[in-house]
Amino acid sequence: MSDSHDDLPINGQQPARPSRRGFLQGSSALAAAGWVSGVAGGWMLPTLHANAADPILLGIATDITGPIAPSGNACWQTAQLAAEEINAAGGIGGRQVKLFLEDTASDPKVAVGNVRKLVQQHKVNVIFGGITSSMRQAIKDPIVNRGKTLYVYPQLYEGQECTKFLFNTGPTPAQQCDQLIPYLIKTLGKKKFAMPSANYVWPQLLNKYARKVIEANGGEVVFEEYYPLDQAEYSATIAKIRDGKVDCVFNTIIPPGVQPFMKQLYESGFQKNGGVAACVYYDENALNFNPAREMDGMLSCLDYFQNVDDPFSKALLDRYNKKYPNTKYMLTAGSASTGMYRGIMLYAESVKATKGDLAREAVAAMYDKAKLAQGPGGPCEMMPGKMHAKMNMYLAKCKATGDKTSYDIISKFPMVDPKEC
Repeated sequence: MSDSHDDLPINGQQPARPSRRGFLQGSSALAAAGWVSGVAGGWMLPTLHANAADPILLGIATDITGPIAPSGNACWQTAQLAAEEINAAGGIGGRQVKLFLEDTASDPKVAVGNVRKLVQQHKVNVIFGGITSSMRQAIKDPIVNRGKTLYVYPQLYEGQECTKFLFNTGPTPAQQCDQLIPYLIKTLGKKKFAMPSANYVWPQLLNKYARKVIEANGGEVVFEEYYPLDQAEYSATIAKIRDGKVDCVFNTIIPPGVQPFMKQLYESGFQKNGGVAACVYYDENALNFNPAREMDGMLSCLDYFQNVDDPFSKALLDRYNKKYPNTKYMLTAGSASTGMYRGIMLYAESVKATKGDLAREAVAAMYDKAKLAQGPGGPCEMMPGKMHAKMNMYLAKCKATGDKTSYDIISKFPMVDPKEC
């Protein structure tokens, strides 16, 4: 977990251009992990067998540097683990996979040029990556339209991405809100909602869906407001929460604004007086944004938490932690690393189904109906013609013990429909 609090585990921020110092730090981390610098720029992870013939080429486009680097680094660490597991099991149809990495640098303008290298120079068969929605929008054209390459987007997001040859392997608003909001209203009895939000596409579209679910379940949105990403003063917002007798804060403020917001909400006595805070991007990494006492009782709904009672998920987390001991880039759902693992393994199953045909049309036809019997959080399956996946969802509550936080899972919802496209 970054100490700077400026990383984003969710979609849409337009971050600053990364510094040269940050790039060098990212490069050192890559080299230490076994990646080698490619002659055309970027990085390459060699196959398990150096003399492997005709490998399948996987491109990873994610944020190794810049404000979103903690999420991006979790993604490439997960991609490396998935690729090594595929190769150790004999590859895909006997062919090893080789990873090529390009840093999208938390900057869509930088990312477009770097992603072109994956398509034009490395000639990869598929590209996985993108954290923010703005990044996905920036890089999908050189990948899908101009590059005519298959693209897998692994992040939880606002939905409504129905581009042909672009598959989404993270949760949608329906998969999160349809589970969380009825629990808040019907089980906890919290009916008066405030929706303080960062001002960009993810909160706007997520809130539009969440409002429908709130009202359909007998709740009321007292106010919905949007703030600059770096806003630090929320006294007027706290006053509206108090004066409106709000009992549930459905928060989509993001770093760096979320740190002062949660501090001021806690200091107002909101939670102490029975109020509940909920945030659908809050994974184990996000719990470290604020002191544990401010996170106690936070509710979230994601496709995976680290204490999911699932043998495969537990074993996967153990393998990840052994491969990356003491890493600050944890395997979590909000960082898109679960979607990355899921996406790569679905691709492997799809290529097996084509009997080795790597043509985009052939693989897409198989990806459209691909399934995994096990994965992070449990099984998943693509919805034919929908470009999104059914997956298990988990409702969880943060528990603070001293200065430590963890999630207690309240409910599991099997194979939830994404309701997209």
